[in-house]
Amino acid sequence: MAGEKAPRAFSIEELPGHLVGEVLTSGRLAAADLARLEGTCRALRPLAEYAASKLCAARAAFAAMGPAARGELLERCRGSWKKVLRFLQSVEQSSGTVQTSSGSMQVATGRYHTLLVHDSSVYSCGSSLCGVLGHGPDTTQCAAFSRVSFPSLSRVINISASHNHAAFLTESGEVFTCGDNSSLCCGHGEVGRTIFRPTQVEALKGVSCKQVATGLSFTVILTRDGQVYTCGSNTHGQLGHGDTVDRATPKIIELFEGPTQVVQIAAGASYTFAVTEDGTVHSFGSCTNFCLGHGDQHDELRPRAIQSFKRRNIHVVRVSAGDEHAVALDALGHVYTWGRGYCGALGHGDENDKTSPELISSLKNQVAVQVCARKRKTFVLTDEGSVYAFGWMGFGSLGFPDRGSSDKVMKPRVLESLRDHYVSQISTGLYHTVAVTNKGIVFGFGDNERAQLGHEYIRVCLKPTEIMFQKSMEDIAIAAPSG
Repeated sequence: MAGEKAPRAFSIEELPGHLVGEVLTSGRLAAADLARLEGTCRALRPLAEYAASKLCAARAAFAAMGPAARGELLERCRGSWKKVLRFLQSVEQSSGTVQTSSGSMQVATGRYHTLLVHDSSVYSCGSSLCGVLGHGPDTTQCAAFSRVSFPSLSRVINISASHNHAAFLTESGEVFTCGDNSSLCCGHGEVGRTIFRPTQVEALKGVSCKQVATGLSFTVILTRDGQVYTCGSNTHGQLGHGDTVDRATPKIIELFEGPTQVVQIAAGASYTFAVTEDGTVHSFGSCTNFCLGHGDQHDELRPRAIQSFKRRNIHVVRVSAGDEHAVALDALGHVYTWGRGYCGALGHGDENDKTSPELISSLKNQVAVQVCARKRKTFVLTDEGSVYAFGWMGFGSLGFPDRGSSDKVMKPRVLESLRDHYVSQISTGLYHTVAVTNKGIVFGFGDNERAQLGHEYIRVCLKPTEIMFQKSMEDIAIAAPSG
């Protein structure tokens, strides 16, 4: 009304401290949010640090660490609770969607294809061999990211790509699969035919799930209660049921039905990892390449804890299962590798095999937040957004343009071509690699012969090249719904 005074603008510094503290510790703010707040108002620095410490304490992974380990993590993060919070949040997101300035995203690379989540919608590109792209029987290849059709209201929050099938998890905890089901890995019962479109796994209806992992012809599912289900090929005991009988539908692993919950899963060629909340890594399946980490080559038909970590009191938070080697990240941001050392894939400067986990000494001063292993190569992301890579160049899939397409990089080397970007997530397939930055920019490098990098006219990318992912939903050709 005329004559009324406009409301007076006030500074956040004028608010009562307890009120500001309540807002900052609500649990909805990321470390970057606290840093930005602190940058706009010097008086908020103590409060921002206090809020970060409280948010760290509220996280299960931090609470599971001992007092000494918490102090060491704080020291490794240069005494900044905001950096500790950033580390914890980055690790949590490393096996799911990451928050970028253009929305939530996740990338997953298969043999000759790539899957991408952007704001709960799924896109795929590359070869549709065995229906892995999810676009139906008439699609053989997609040269650019194309949206995959899901039932209405299905918001996808987790994906996994393998050689011949794919798995998807929705916000409501439902699991969908597609691809070659001759090994029964899609979990739809005794249906051996190819599943060309994402189809809900009926056997898991009523079971709320939080992560999916696809191996070679088998699938692993983690529930929100910390239970693990598996289905598909079980030649080496990779399903964890104490036998080698294939399963046509997901079956719960009895060993994990106890009080200790599983917090992350990973599926390799013919073996499986499960990380429990106390930092123990359980492995089972094929040990042909020493990937189980037990110091021998015996297959394990049931989950077995890797004693090497337990003896050294190492609390593992994430693992990645490659084709012939494995990599783990501990609660302090240290990186360990084991398995076949071909082409320097273990990062120790040689090609020697390791039968049990060994610390990568050259990365000791880095705080790693994500590890990723695949065909004779490994990637490590740090809390500063840097990418380290080592192993076999494989058609340029390590991203070093100054090295030949079949060269070996024996020790971790930073990817200089991505120095100007903060990389939030990375995934590597057989011969190609895709990374997502904190701004939502997608980079790809390596082999593109089957358009797995989303470029129509480029055969090979020897250095990270931006994939022009069209973010406008209206401009993307949406795959027709199944009839």
